Amino acid sequence: MEGIIMCASITRRLANGEKKAVVRRYFSVAAELKKIVLYDFHVAHGGKMVPFAGWSMPIQYKDSIMDSTLNCKEMGKDSVPFLEKLVAADVAGLAPGTGSLTVFTNEKGGAIDDSVITKVTDNHIYLVVNTGCRDKDLAHIEEHMKAFKAKGGDVSWHIHDERSLLALQGPLAAPVLQHLTKGDLSKLYFGQFCVLDINGSQCFLTRTGYTGEDGFEISVPSENAVDLAKAILEKSEGEIRLTGLGARDSLRLEAGLCLYGNDMEQHITPIEAGLTWAIGKRRRAESGPKIQRVGFFSSGPLPRSHSEIQDEGGNNIGEVTSGGFSPCLKKNIAMRYVKSGLHKAGTKVKIIIGGKANEGVVTKVPFVPTKYYKP
Repeated sequence: MEGIIMCASITRRLANGEKKAVVRRYFSVAAELKKIVLYDFHVAHGGKMVPFAGWSMPIQYKDSIMDSTLNCKEMGKDSVPFLEKLVAADVAGLAPGTGSLTVFTNEKGGAIDDSVITKVTDNHIYLVVNTGCRDKDLAHIEEHMKAFKAKGGDVSWHIHDERSLLALQGPLAAPVLQHLTKGDLSKLYFGQFCVLDINGSQCFLTRTGYTGEDGFEISVPSENAVDLAKAILEKSEGEIRLTGLGARDSLRLEAGLCLYGNDMEQHITPIEAGLTWAIGKRRRAESGPKIQRVGFFSSGPLPRSHSEIQDEGGNNIGEVTSGGFSPCLKKNIAMRYVKSGLHKAGTKVKIIIGGKANEGVVTKVPFVPTKYYKP
């Protein structure tokens, strides 16, 4: 799936801050980058294109990263039991039209990838996977599907390569999108799904996103993606700005959301990652984790992935998984894993950067309160 992120104007105002906070870990260098359907649209609107999982994607637009911050599978009757062999969510317990963040796990319970899973009907599941993990995820699903069907299971899938994915986030997302559809968006709450005609195209609409703000992910036929993106910008009368991957990273970090490959990996379980809420209650074990993901504030240089963390006695207690400057809080924030017992808010730590120790203190996540639209 291809994507563009749009953020409505957010009332939190920003001071001039770190202009070079580009999250380089996103990208891999490829000899020939593939171009998404929206490539020309991105460039025409000032998108700075960079390599991302083999594709050319916008890391930012004319606004700085600082200013910007503020797969459907259709399956048979056995789709639910099949997916519950692969993901941690209580798929059976989802009501039609609702969804949840979930995690693909390996045989040891480690995270293969996170995704959003939605039950359209009892036999129809809509699943969105990460671009960077697409090939790995699809191979994992296909391998298990073959084994499942060989034992008589009734399950099939369709990969929506004919669709693009637009993410519209922020306080103006709903009122602007409402101008383009006759459906009543006020009745669609966080985590819910519906099929709507939006700007003349049949779209899969989920009220969710990767920013901690209210918003939508819109799956639109690729031939209509550019027209829809333009329509959203026009209806907003300049209030919605195009937002790249750089701002998306600071937004998701402020919301305490994991980035696969940094805060989640195959040796980390969903419980250790603090994603217990993404595991259906009937599927949870009662034993607590030996390590836990926590957030912290720090002084000095920006904390980056793999920066060493020490306790007050100078003992190594872990390393940073994600870190950067918070445009909303105007301070350094980061996440890491520590041994259970060292995870309590207020615990003092030291972050080693360039051989120097910088003061830090554990805090709860999310760093910035989320604004999901809930009843």
